[in-house]
Amino acid sequence: MRITGLGHAGMFIETTGGNIICDPVLGPSFFGSWFPFPDNRGLDWEKFGREADFLYISHRHRDHFDTKLLERYIRKDIEVLLPEYPTDELEQDIRALGYTNITYAPAGEVIMRGDTKIMITPLRAPSDGPIGDSSLSVDDGTASVLNQNDSHPLDLEALLGFGKPDAYFTQVSGAIWWPMVYDLPQDAKQNFARLKREAQNKRAMFYIEKVDAPHVFPMAGPPMFLRDELFRYNGLGQENDSIFTDQKQFLAHMKELAPQYDGQLFIPGTVVTLADKDVVSIEQTLYTQAEIDHIFDEKWDYLESQRASRQQEIRDEEASRAEILPPAEMLAAIKAWWEPLMKKSRTIRLGVGGCVRFRIGELDMVVDFPKAKVREYAGEECIYWYTIPADLVSTNIRDHEIDWSNSIFLSMEFSVGRSGKFNEFLTTFLKCLSVDRIEYVENWYSEQTDQTEDAQIGDWVVQRRCPHLRADLTKTGKVDEDGILTCSMHDWKWDLKTGKCLSTSGHEIRAERCPVTDEALKLG
Repeated sequence: MRITGLGHAGMFIETTGGNIICDPVLGPSFFGSWFPFPDNRGLDWEKFGREADFLYISHRHRDHFDTKLLERYIRKDIEVLLPEYPTDELEQDIRALGYTNITYAPAGEVIMRGDTKIMITPLRAPSDGPIGDSSLSVDDGTASVLNQNDSHPLDLEALLGFGKPDAYFTQVSGAIWWPMVYDLPQDAKQNFARLKREAQNKRAMFYIEKVDAPHVFPMAGPPMFLRDELFRYNGLGQENDSIFTDQKQFLAHMKELAPQYDGQLFIPGTVVTLADKDVVSIEQTLYTQAEIDHIFDEKWDYLESQRASRQQEIRDEEASRAEILPPAEMLAAIKAWWEPLMKKSRTIRLGVGGCVRFRIGELDMVVDFPKAKVREYAGEECIYWYTIPADLVSTNIRDHEIDWSNSIFLSMEFSVGRSGKFNEFLTTFLKCLSVDRIEYVENWYSEQTDQTEDAQIGDWVVQRRCPHLRADLTKTGKVDEDGILTCSMHDWKWDLKTGKCLSTSGHEIRAERCPVTDEALKLG
């Protein structure tokens, strides 16, 4: 088996049963904000498109699903391996590009292509990407790989039932939450960025140790920000207020904590050949070692050269945006779109629990979640307030983009403030701007309310399933001496003495001290 890095989460897997091209992206994506790091334009995309037998798109985020690349390089009769998602937006998008040879991959079931086994494991919770993310397992008899990309699977036993992989490819640099865009003092942004990086490292190490593959390849980030106004947020940030650990930095971290694993750089042009778990060869076909050293060790110089050479791509993206709608027309469009959805989303409305202000160019509007109303802002007290460029919102209205996290929020071209904790329900609503998504998420939340099974963790008895995404806390939870429970899946925390979630609004947990512990304390 041979795996070639295509940049970001992209890879080309050559097996005895055919070649799989996974998440190929050239970018830029998210309103021109993200470019793959390092630059992957020098790859022979014509060759990869010509030689691919299967196309796998892990999920709908545009740093994994590049429609322009697909139209240019991937033939329309290729077999598409489609993850089994609760809503069909990814399938609709793929069919709109002209692809019809689609294989519906049942969740966790093996598909055979010749002697090659393929399994796709989808995730379906509201927090999983754009309501869905997935991983790809491949075994062709000569070797096996797990391409986890951005997904954070909860049931690792089921995933690894496919077999222990020889090589493991996984995201180590995520972008779920931006401390940089918040209305916060600079020292607070720096502290939140540090905590975010640490949480990402912890989560990555959790999976690496659980999967226990001998060879590990960090991938799926970080992006390059080449817009002038975002440039300083590359990597750790010019002022140490950004969240991105690069591949080389993470490999050093992993070597320090877990030297038993063979961690290797996986960038555009890296070719990994697997004969078995003990025989692995790695070569670089796009960059020289001197160029790689320059990319990572003189990163800001490299990024400056990329910024200087790629401004036309940014201008082209800006030219593709919609004309800005007049404020009254924009308000009417959002009102007609969002109010019916809010009326269907009782759990989300209660979870948001207040008004949210949106300043969009000349429009100043409020979304009143308790009353399910959209109107002009009139001085109401708000729990969140966003400032968003009007051309981004006008484009989303024109395109009827149902997932604003898949466009505006990942673009980082906005700012936000809030009066309390992070509110997951608000973020969920803004990625569920369709009837199908709202109904699915409301049903999903309803199913999570039955959490009757308890388990002991340390000196505490707690509900077994995490209130966030139902991870098994006996496997992912740890309680410190102060009674603070941390779930390693997303680094969320609870104060078990009160049951309150310390990471976001709502999501309380049921917990009490073990009786034997209380008795022991009395005796002491």
